[in-house]
Amino acid sequence: MIPAEAGSSRPFSLSRVLHYMVGALLIAGGVAYWALKPPTLEPIADPQTAEAMALVQTHRAEHAPTLRQALTDRIRGMEKRGIGVRLGEWRVEHQQGDLYLVKIFVREQGSKQWFEREYTWQVNLAKKTVTGITLPAIDVMPADEKGPSLAPPGIPSL
Repeated sequence: MIPAEAGSSRPFSLSRVLHYMVGALLIAGGVAYWALKPPTLEPIADPQTAEAMALVQTHRAEHAPTLRQALTDRIRGMEKRGIGVRLGEWRVEHQQGDLYLVKIFVREQGSKQWFEREYTWQVNLAKKTVTGITLPAIDVMPADEKGPSLAPPGIPSL
């Protein structure tokens, strides 16, 4: 017969407690990650939101096949010139009815501080149109879609 003092018969051995603690920490970490995961890891659930973003990203641009490619080219150009630049996340906001706003921020390093350029487009899903709302967004749009010149009368636009 084996005496009761043998280590295997103790109900709570140190290794067993550590195993349960490690398991509990892994489960708690998984639950915390699931609850707090950033929205960029979730696919777009609303089909209209996804369509609005796709219309903007694949819309033709001034000096690139698509608006997304135009922004990527600008970022790469700035990086080649040694300018610090950060491309933000694409975001979509529902306005009303079939109107959506698609936004992306680009942070650029100036001589003394960082500044942001906001690229915002309004998307009309019913008409399948994309309209630049902010000056940076208008700047990457094709020439025939830029709208009226913002320059005063008598001064040619750039």
